[in-house]
Amino acid sequence: MIVGVAVVPHPPLLVPELVAGAVAETEAVRRACVAAGKRLAALSRDWLAIAGDPHFHGLTSADAVGTFRGYGVDKIVSLAEGAGADDVDPGLPLPVLAAGWLREQAGAARVVVQTIDPVGSVNDSKRVGERLARQDRPVGLLVLGDGSSRHPGPSGHPDERSVGYDLGVREALATADLDALLGLDVELAAELNVSGRAAWQALAGAAAGRSWRAELLYSDAPFGVGYHVACWEPA
Repeated sequence: MIVGVAVVPHPPLLVPELVAGAVAETEAVRRACVAAGKRLAALSRDWLAIAGDPHFHGLTSADAVGTFRGYGVDKIVSLAEGAGADDVDPGLPLPVLAAGWLREQAGAARVVVQTIDPVGSVNDSKRVGERLARQDRPVGLLVLGDGSSRHPGPSGHPDERSVGYDLGVREALATADLDALLGLDVELAAELNVSGRAAWQALAGAAAGRSWRAELLYSDAPFGVGYHVACWEPA
């Protein structure tokens, strides 16, 4: 059974070692993500995570250890307490690394990460969430995904539709509106480079049939990318 949900983005800038010259500028979103993680860990230290990744679709077990070396710093993260650093996988996807980093910051015991196609259909994403919800133990659900990267900012490819799209995401996460999440447009998300759409729709599948209290901890696009942080608990 899913006992709580934390929704977070997964940019490398969450990790202070990767943004040595801009730690203060990234502090607000980092603080919100860690706060969401700690709230989830207070409900369960055993996590499942869901995220979209364009290259790897599958399950990363909790015994994995990875590194942010590909993002500039050899920062080691593990998906479970007590995991050694002797067998580091240099190819773990970014959302898996972010899940491991947040697990460590929040004090969770372990996280198993399911990555799915970020441009997959609504029904495919929903079915993954429904499957994740069929757990015989209490688990926290960590949902990782960014909003549009086409907001005005350093990306250099602004699209005015990004503001409205991320506003819809913000409102859906702030109110636990499952229908609104399932109604997010797949093609428009691809055009706006929204990496989190499939994961948010998997959340809708996982949360179906239950009432939830939602709280939005952060929603902004400080670097031209939409980032949303929310916590859901059973009502």
